[in-house]
Amino acid sequence: MYGTRLSEGQMKRRLRAAGYSIVVVGLLALTILSIGRVPAQDWRNASQEPVGLAPDPANNPEPIVQVYAARVIGWRGIFGVHTWIAVKPAAATEYTVYEIIGWRLRWQDTALVVRHRAPDARWFGAEPELIAERRGPGMEDLIARIDAAARSYPWTGEYTMWPGPNSNTFTAWVLRTVPELEADLPPTAIGKDYTGTKLLGSAPSGHGFQLSLFGLAGLTTSGVEGLEINLLGLTFGLNPFDPALKLPLVGRLGATRAAAKQPQAHVDQVQAAQARASEAPAGGPRLQIPEAGIR
Repeated sequence: MYGTRLSEGQMKRRLRAAGYSIVVVGLLALTILSIGRVPAQDWRNASQEPVGLAPDPANNPEPIVQVYAARVIGWRGIFGVHTWIAVKPAAATEYTVYEIIGWRLRWQDTALVVRHRAPDARWFGAEPELIAERRGPGMEDLIARIDAAARSYPWTGEYTMWPGPNSNTFTAWVLRTVPELEADLPPTAIGKDYTGTKLLGSAPSGHGFQLSLFGLAGLTTSGVEGLEINLLGLTFGLNPFDPALKLPLVGRLGATRAAAKQPQAHVDQVQAAQARASEAPAGGPRLQIPEAGIR
């Protein structure tokens, strides 16, 4: 009897086929139940106004690093979020944002975007959530490592919404190089567990341990994420360190780690900004944000 050795591509296709056959009916049902909660919105007119979560560079000369997440536009927002990383070196007058935007592959050979924009801008109408933040001494080194990691991301020419690589794969790739941030990406960040052919490694936060099979199945445990189980790209988890329950679609039930680690005064400031943002119309004026450069 002759055996054949499956390539990475063949293994992924077979796993995907099995996954589709199991989850398609359930996801379709969830979509039908949830679709009424997703506002019909033209992306061209969707608001990209900042919501007040990012410190004003004019009044904050210290270096700042922030990680954000926001629901994606349309029906996909039922299931997942888009994540990005923003940095501001000391005395800089603007933020630099690093992110993957998949549709850019339609007209160029890279989905990696590095540009100056408001880090807390709505993502096509969706209100962003602050996942992690660090300020002050020691951040310059982190900013340099973030820039180097972003530019070494290995899948700039690929984008797959499920199970990855996608924008959340990129954010997790960068965060693994800066464990000091202790960023706990939400369970709705589908693609964060995609690691290509690498089966064993650290969790997306850069701490602990992760076993991942092409982002379709796996186990993550660390002092930042707690315990997470990845089943067909969907995350189920429990974090006893910053008490929270993690569920697909719903997200994290409990305070974010960023809020839990901040002084109460700062938490109050963030919550006030979020309250103002939630009261503002999502379809408001669109902020025109110039790009500093696309890499």
